[in-house]
Amino acid sequence: MPATYGFLSTYPPTQCGLATFNAALATHLNTNGGSGVVRLLSCDSVSGGIELDRGAPRTVHTWHTDTPGGWRAAAAVLNRYDVAILQHEYGIYPGDAGNEVLPLLRALQVPSIVVLHTVLSAPDPLQRQVLEQIAETADAVVTMTDTARQRLTTGYDVDPRKISVIPHGAGSRGTGPRETHDRPHLLTWGLLGPGKGIEWAIRALALIEKENPVYTVAGRTHPKVLEHFGDTYRDSLKALAASLGVADDVRWNDAYLEEDDLTRLIRSADVVVLPYDSTEQVTSGVLIEAVGAGIPVVATEFPHAVELLADGPGLLVPHQDPEAMASAIRHALAEPGLPGRLTGLAGGPTLRWPAVAARYQALANGLLATRSPLAAPVPA
Repeated sequence: MPATYGFLSTYPPTQCGLATFNAALATHLNTNGGSGVVRLLSCDSVSGGIELDRGAPRTVHTWHTDTPGGWRAAAAVLNRYDVAILQHEYGIYPGDAGNEVLPLLRALQVPSIVVLHTVLSAPDPLQRQVLEQIAETADAVVTMTDTARQRLTTGYDVDPRKISVIPHGAGSRGTGPRETHDRPHLLTWGLLGPGKGIEWAIRALALIEKENPVYTVAGRTHPKVLEHFGDTYRDSLKALAASLGVADDVRWNDAYLEEDDLTRLIRSADVVVLPYDSTEQVTSGVLIEAVGAGIPVVATEFPHAVELLADGPGLLVPHQDPEAMASAIRHALAEPGLPGRLTGLAGGPTLRWPAVAARYQALANGLLATRSPLAAPVPA
């Protein structure tokens, strides 16, 4: 009988990339309908308007992270399943550097897999200590890129035998012809906030006159940014676009998109632009989705982009360099063969969610086999 999985993560209707990732993985692993989700929920979580796939497991318990000691009940619920899969990102668990995940891990009586969404190259001492203890306590650790694995093995005291590299999954965005339009369409999507580098893409847009593209920035402002700073970042971007004379060329879609709407938007793009400022980002779901859809990508040299795009399925540019970005966008729009170069990677099975989930299943089955009484050595 297939294993059942208990998932610990943010989860829809919470609006964040981690929740979306967990929902997709959980749906594809919930083959027997027996899995469940322990949902992490903080008081500042933004929810609403997100529908789960019909096959997605239901939320069986909510860990309100503003309530002290919530890890005890969460661990008890996860122990009802065959395997626990935990998503880890700094900031989603309570405690200093999210250290309240540690007593939960120690309380688990079933095999545990921790998926690391961030591996910092220069963590502070507490961040390093917490991540090392997570890796020590968990039965298996998953990174989504080899860059993250290398950071973990060289910069942290972690048993490399526990680490598996399983890529971020990509949804199926269809293979039919993309919609035609009069002007080239550039696209960036995801939660909006400082560090996304949208200002550099707008500056690049102002340098692209001959092609006359339109640029869509889709996504709500990040809830924590909105709480502390309001919409000042979005407002500053609109002011920048106006000052550069491209206000009418930038479309703002201030919404968290349902899958069908997101698919239509991605399929309408001629180039996906990822102008991120971060030099730390080892995992980008937006990057995977763009490449998986076969859309040319122009991205700054953040680690996941360097690893995924270096062999040709996109163009890399230096950080905060609008001239280089504009040149790369022109090249992506002008080169007819660039989308075709993406086909091998986009059409390959390894990035699709069913294949990604199968690798998690194989990892879980291996952990269960080592726990099985039949696998124990026979006494002499």
